[in-house]
Amino acid sequence: MKIIDKMMLKSFASPYLATFFIALFVLVMQTLWVYIDAIAGKGVGMLVLTELIGYMSVSMFPLALPIAVLISSVMVLGNMAERYELSSFKSAGVSLWRVMQPLFLASLIIAAFSIFCANNLIPVSNLKFKSRLYDISEQKPALNLEAGIFNDDFKGYSLFIGKKAADNRHIENIVVVDHSKASSGQILELLARRGEMFVTQDKKHFVLRLYDGWQYQEPKSVSKTEKHPFIRVSFKSWEKAFDLSEFELSRTDENLFHSETMLNSRQLLEAIDSIDLLSQQRIERFAENTAEQFTPLRKELKKKRKKTTDTPISKPSGPDDLTNRFSITTPSGKKPTKKPHRKRKTGLKQINTDQLTKLNSILETFPKASRKDLLQRAKVVARSIHHQADSAVRSLKLKKEQRAKYVFELNSKYSLAFACILFLFIGAPMGAIVRKGGFGYPMLIAIGFFMLFMIITIFSKNIVDKGIINPVVAAWLPNIILFPISLLLTYQAMNGYKNIVSTSIIQFWYRLRRIKLEEL
Repeated sequence: MKIIDKMMLKSFASPYLATFFIALFVLVMQTLWVYIDAIAGKGVGMLVLTELIGYMSVSMFPLALPIAVLISSVMVLGNMAERYELSSFKSAGVSLWRVMQPLFLASLIIAAFSIFCANNLIPVSNLKFKSRLYDISEQKPALNLEAGIFNDDFKGYSLFIGKKAADNRHIENIVVVDHSKASSGQILELLARRGEMFVTQDKKHFVLRLYDGWQYQEPKSVSKTEKHPFIRVSFKSWEKAFDLSEFELSRTDENLFHSETMLNSRQLLEAIDSIDLLSQQRIERFAENTAEQFTPLRKELKKKRKKTTDTPISKPSGPDDLTNRFSITTPSGKKPTKKPHRKRKTGLKQINTDQLTKLNSILETFPKASRKDLLQRAKVVARSIHHQADSAVRSLKLKKEQRAKYVFELNSKYSLAFACILFLFIGAPMGAIVRKGGFGYPMLIAIGFFMLFMIITIFSKNIVDKGIINPVVAAWLPNIILFPISLLLTYQAMNGYKNIVSTSIIQFWYRLRRIKLEEL
């Protein structure tokens, strides 16, 4: 490794690590605020909260890696251009591409690490994060008995405390309503002048101890025919231990949480193949069901048509007479001695093809007595097939939407990794052109490009969910849009332009506008 490579890697490593953790912190805090309502007030310990943030941080790696490449590349090349180091390299015959080669190698390593995270770390972290977040959201709020407020945290009991001492142990004017047996009509109420509350040493029970009070039992029923006594009992001491296990965080089975963000590339490919296979089987099953429903009706139609065509030919008696419609005649009016058509397996006999064009419906080829029954059965079969077709279309639509999500997620793993390389060819030329280092100006440039990247990514995901665009194109759309920008910036920087858009491009644009105006 040459000295220039060591220098560039050393100058790139420090700002990259700093910007990576800054970007990671911002992304985690932004996401954490979305779920703050499900976490706040649940009495979650620091260990569980740290575990949750750790899982969330790992899932943010693919977004933090490219933005760190963008900011650090602008800083490094901006500092070198500001101190005229790039000019010294150029005067010594070292091109900008040669200066960027070690950064390009570092970007390749970062992109490979992004793919590794997307396939091995992120699926596990997303699964753990979703399961822990669900456990926290389903947990009861932390026990907090405040003075002057009824508390219903304990199942089957309502507690009221009139006044609490400074030690949070001794209490006064307590009301306890026991409605755990309310279904059987028994409601107990306790009133006490003083008492105390505390948690046992093993932290498993909450003890409420009351002194100098009364216990009231209300009647079971207010019916006029039934009479029950109203019971009042005084007590010197009353104690109740409440189980605190319902306030503990329970662990839900992680196998219940599965989505496309919790699968690696191999699992996504298997899921896509399974959806394609299920869709094909659904189409084939619908075709088989349709054929099975038509078979009895088809046999019945063949039987009735054969019976009709086998009847002796008589003179025409009216326009509705089937024998008149289907008797074969010659232009001279005489019946031919031989049949002009070959006998068919369907049982059709003595049918004149010319006469078929005069029929209003195929139903008229059958006897009048059976037309109504055949029409009714045909409607029933058609209605049943129509309902099955609607069900098949809905099922295939859901499978298509699920497949699009899997395809988008699979391609997003690689498009975000490619963004690490793409942002290098945006950030490094920008730093060489603007010639500003530090955190201020490079941060502003990086935020602008990253916001554009994220807006296009979110837009692409939304239109994929609506089925407007191919999921492969949607996953790569941010890179497709930013790729020409990176080529333009790299070309401008390598040719020594001091502006983002060169004078020749501006002149070409004005000439193009002048031509358009003259044409108008």
